[in-house]
Amino acid sequence: MLIFDHVHFYYQQEHPILDDLSFTIEPGEFVAMVGANGCGKSTVAKLMDGLLLPKQGHVTFGNLETSNPEDLVSIHEKIGIVFQNPEDQFITTTVLDEILFGLQNIRVPREEMDQRVEEALHMVHMEDYKEAMPHHLSGGQKQRVAIAAILAMRPQIIIFDEATSMLDPEGREQVMKIMKELHRQGMTIIHITHHMDEVLFAKRLLLLHEGRIEFDGEPATFFETVNVTDYQLEKPFSVRLHQNLHLNTPLTADWKEMIRSEWNAN
Repeated sequence: MLIFDHVHFYYQQEHPILDDLSFTIEPGEFVAMVGANGCGKSTVAKLMDGLLLPKQGHVTFGNLETSNPEDLVSIHEKIGIVFQNPEDQFITTTVLDEILFGLQNIRVPREEMDQRVEEALHMVHMEDYKEAMPHHLSGGQKQRVAIAAILAMRPQIIIFDEATSMLDPEGREQVMKIMKELHRQGMTIIHITHHMDEVLFAKRLLLLHEGRIEFDGEPATFFETVNVTDYQLEKPFSVRLHQNLHLNTPLTADWKEMIRSEWNAN
């Protein structure tokens, strides 16, 4: 369980970024976090992983607290984070070395490393690129390698911090499929995004506004009850289609499937 307990954060005290922020994420959830640019989403991601520490309040994961230096190593092992630009995470010259580097850092026995590498690359469909150099890969492939490097360390939570924002539609689709499959397998997924169509894959949505949680609930309820333009957000195509056609079928990210379901029901 990941808990934000009355968290405050600022770089300059007179300009708070997060103001008395409290929420809980349960094991196995798929949570999307949205909000206008500058609302503090990436700050929340870094606080979750202990890369930043709260000025007031507490961030805890199980019995570990980010403000306790002795707990940080365990927190970094249990909570992985995938950033916006995968190149910011690459420090070695091949895909294999990139994944091994993380395993060495958390002191995985050598006899386990090969199996973990193979499993992680298989999960992101990059088995054939083990010896490739990262700068020869496409943007989507680079991001999948960054995800594999996190998966190999077998975390309990993965945070995707705008991880699809620099990808083309095909790359975004590939990463979203990976998120869905990881969640299906029981992984806790936290997806911070400005692509509103992606939040429909999540089971829960958090809206961050001026350092506070303005909405916490199901994505379908969010689009039914919140005027998204008030928060500099847009309704995705699936939502506009669902509302304009007054569909009875449940709202999903796949608008074609919604139409098929509606047609079959009638």
